[in-house]
Amino acid sequence: MKSSTKDQVKGAFHEIKGAVKEFTGVLTDNPKLKAKGIGEKIAGRVQKKVGQIEKVIGR
Repeated sequence: MKSSTKDQVKGAFHEIKGAVKEFTGVLTDNPKLKAKGIGEKIAGRVQKKVGQIEKVIGR
């Protein structure tokens, strides 16, 4: 599996995991968990974009 594909898959996984944490934080009224979820979601989006850019560049 190419590095760009791995980054895209890992990014998607982190995005989903972050969304679950954020949702759980909202349900349990836990602002720290919600913030962690938002952060992880953003990190997942960035990692996905890096994978897409690597794919375009041909890495």
